[in-house]
Amino acid sequence: MTPFQPGFSGSLFDRADPLRGDAEALSALLQHPQARLLQLQGFDPALTSEGALVWHGLQGLTEADTAALILLGLLQGVPHFVALQQHSAEAPLYRTPRTMEVLSLLGPQDMATYGTARSLIDWHGRHRFCGKCGAATLLQRAGWGRRCVACGSEHFPRVDPVVIMLAEHGDRALLGRHASWPAGRYSALAGFLEPGETVEEAVARELFEEAGVRASRVRYVTSQAWPFPAQLMLACIAEVTDDTLNIATDELEDAIWLSRAEVRAALAGDPVARFLLPPVYAVAHSLLQHWAWPDEAKGAAA
Repeated sequence: MTPFQPGFSGSLFDRADPLRGDAEALSALLQHPQARLLQLQGFDPALTSEGALVWHGLQGLTEADTAALILLGLLQGVPHFVALQQHSAEAPLYRTPRTMEVLSLLGPQDMATYGTARSLIDWHGRHRFCGKCGAATLLQRAGWGRRCVACGSEHFPRVDPVVIMLAEHGDRALLGRHASWPAGRYSALAGFLEPGETVEEAVARELFEEAGVRASRVRYVTSQAWPFPAQLMLACIAEVTDDTLNIATDELEDAIWLSRAEVRAALAGDPVARFLLPPVYAVAHSLLQHWAWPDEAKGAAA
């Protein structure tokens, strides 16, 4: 395990899975005097002046309102919910400029809570109709599933696995950039797992497809739940046999090899660092920390 904890991880919530299908237990949670409801602005979190999530009570909600609540979990026995009915039926955009701004303000626990809420809201927006027969679906299991009104098929939230990796050659790591990113930003290469692939095979394929380098050994580092929309990022480091690049320009605008000293300079905030880091809450940032200070990472794993 890496000592550099990725964003959207470390939640203290009890997800209360046994209660989700228990109508009597859910009714009791909705009547809990301290039950809390997460406040959103569109699909982004509302924040206090201190940069914390905003929670209100359930007072004043109608029966129809409470039927559209998702149980996020329990914290010290207190149920916490987020509502679906305040949003349009459409799934949200991945990230807006405001999303990026508020994420930089959230603490680790609040970020993990928001990440869960955002992923579930997005999933519901994308699964209003049954994938088997096309009929409408309704919320069930306190928001952790949907049931088709016609054929009865049950649908449950899923995550899409994504590999994100540093290619390593000697004392250098490979980073790439997309044209849409802020000027100077470079990050780890990434791509979705395809059917029939292992994590190691996906890492090797993506590195070869995007940068033309061949992985000889892949080691797993850490993971991150990424809620835009609902991905599981599997962070790895791959040793490559040759540093010659053949960049797929339809995938990347550029790719560069960076020394450990150059990565450390960027992480230390050097104003003349060679590149701009990915956001601190992104697992690519944690992966770069892990690679830049391998002795510290090894000590944490011992």
